[in-house]
Amino acid sequence: MGKIFYVMGKSASGKDTIFKRLCSRLSGYRTVKMYTTRPIRDGEHNGVEYFFVDQTFLEETRKNGTLIECRTYQTVYGPWSYFTVDDGQIDLAQGNYLMMGTLESYEELQAYYGPSALVPVYICVEDGLRLERAIAREREQAVPKYKELCRRFLADEEDFKEENLLRCGITKQYENLELETCIEQIVRDILAKSGEPGSGKER
Repeated sequence: MGKIFYVMGKSASGKDTIFKRLCSRLSGYRTVKMYTTRPIRDGEHNGVEYFFVDQTFLEETRKNGTLIECRTYQTVYGPWSYFTVDDGQIDLAQGNYLMMGTLESYEELQAYYGPSALVPVYICVEDGLRLERAIAREREQAVPKYKELCRRFLADEEDFKEENLLRCGITKQYENLELETCIEQIVRDILAKSGEPGSGKER
């Protein structure tokens, strides 16, 4: 049976960039797209970062029993939901997967597929540097949302507390101080845990 290698980290930890690079380096691993009701950001594309849907779609998944997990955040712009749907994307009999999400969604997927199916890939960055990166990224938006940035930053401090990481069995952390070094470490560990040979060089 395959495994789900689950990338997560606080906002502006670089997890999005790392996830994209892992998808390139480990091209034989399948990916799973989550769904969200939040507005699409500049530079994002529907079906790439997420499936951008509305509240009606979310309620339909609840009713038909295909909703695996869902997190709803009360943002300064209203409620935004992020969720995973049992829509045929995941079949562990077919191989390994790369996914990205939150600690909460990681726990829910563990409950759904079993603890042995999930392997955490937790990205960390020193808080001061992380905040600098978050502000720089938000400045690039057509309409910067600094209030939401602050809410997210503080919420992540609570969500990723050490006790929560330990509860989920997460003891290994990948420090994203130098991107290439961080990616190399992650690729080596994923290949080792998959039982696959090779260096993970881009194909």
